[in-house]
Amino acid sequence: MKCPFCRELDNRVIDSRLSKDGGMVRRRRKCSGCSRRFTTYERVEETTPMVVKKDGRRENYDRLKVINGLKRACEKRPVSVDTIEAIADRIERGLQERGEKEIPSSVIGESTMRELHDIDQVAYVRFASVYRSFKDIGEFMVELEELLKERKKFGVGKQGGRGQKKV
Repeated sequence: MKCPFCRELDNRVIDSRLSKDGGMVRRRRKCSGCSRRFTTYERVEETTPMVVKKDGRRENYDRLKVINGLKRACEKRPVSVDTIEAIADRIERGLQERGEKEIPSSVIGESTMRELHDIDQVAYVRFASVYRSFKDIGEFMVELEELLKERKKFGVGKQGGRGQKKV
């Protein structure tokens, strides 16, 4: 592991700890060159499928794209970064569990919408409006009417949805 300060390759691990969920190892290292300490994280490299875009192009799955899309949808909403990362984890885990080498981008989009629907309905509508490329206000209204029907069905108050889901 290269030291981020002096680029020396020689360093040693001085402490290792398992993350809370057991999915990652945190290692504190000390550089032999400059004696500074730094932290690295180690996690199992799981293969993710290639994403097949609407136009037929194929690209590697990019977790950062999912997180950025979630952040944009949740901007100025009461959704924490931890919640956004937990959603990205669930989406990625779902893709890996499918065991497929290629997966349509629509599967990722629909998974993201399901997750947002349960977390924050405003973020859900924001994401849906971009993801589904509403052509006009009519299509947008249909989606909002579905949400309103659901709120009445479940007896949700006027505060704005179910609130944040625990992660």
